[in-house]
Formats: sequence, C-alpha cells, structure tokens
Amino acid sequence: LCRLAQLARATDIHLIVATQRPSVDVITGLIKANFPTRISFAVTSQIDSRTILDTVGAEKLLGRGDMLYMPTEAAKSKRLQGVFVSDPEIQKLVYFWGNQRRPGASLINFDEVDELTSSGQRVGAFEDPLLEEVRQMAKEHGHLSTSFLQRRLRIGYPRAARLMDRTDKTTLL
Repeated sequence: LCRLAQLARATDIHLIVATQRPSVDVITGLIKANFPTRISFAVTSQIDSRTILDTVGAEKLLGRGDMLYMPTEAAKSKRLQGVFVSDPEIQKLVYFWGNQRRPGASLINFDEVDELTSSGQRVGAFEDPLLEEVRQMAKEHGHLSTSFLQRRLRIGYPRAARLMDRTDKTTLL
C-alpha cells in the first residue's frame, strides 16, 4: 500500500483508502506522509482520531455523514456534513425510478448492442448535420483544415476534428 501511495502521489493519481479499524500497524507514518489529505468519520476513541488525523475530534462526531476533513495546506481540520442515504431510502428511490418507465417503452436489448459493437459499428454513431456543408466547402475551396472548419462553422475543436475525419474518408479520397 505504501509503495502504491508513493507512486500515485508522484504521478498525480488520486487514491482513496478506507479502513474499518484505524491502527498504527495499518496506518503507518509513511502511509500518512503519502496521503496528505485525510477524512475521518465518527470513531470510538481519541487514539483512533489521532491515528487518522494526527489530532483529536473525530470521536465527537455524530455519525450519519458527519466528518472531519484535514486538507493538505491547513493546520486545523474542518467539519463537514456529507450526504447520508439509508438503505430503505435507496430502495424507495429504486422502486420509484423503476415505476417511471413509460408503458410500452422498450428495454435495452443487450444482445443487439453486443452484435453492433462486435461488428465494429459504433453504438450511437450519427451523421452530423454539418457534414454535407463541409463536403460542399471541400469542393469549393479544395482544401480543409480543422481550424478552418472551426472558424467558418463556428464550432469547437472536437466536432471540427470529427468532421475532418469523416470528410477525409468520404470526400477527399
């Protein structure tokens, strides 16, 4: 865990580590050094609080999303309230959302999706409404570039690049 934390910190990968029982055997000083930002929910003793946050206070938390947050740059922890959703509330939401489906609405046919993806087709691929205009511009101007399409059509780079890809394959060849 310590080596993983070191590599993650060096490469700007964010890790979340959780434990049910914080102890100095598990959360060593080296691990704490590689996890500079820490969050603690309610714990049973000051020792557990010190193990996680290097300060007391987590033993006084109320539970149900009440937490102490120790950011890297702060010397003092901040008290926050996270959202607590109980299991019965989750079940009610799932039941409610399940009943929102329109009568006669079709469900996703996963066999059909598998067939499309295995044949190389992109699910959700569509013909861009600007593609015909881009083809016309290619015939008129004789050349195209992504930045040219961005300026003329007032579109963003991703869409212009997709149009260029489609145009390269269909018009310019």
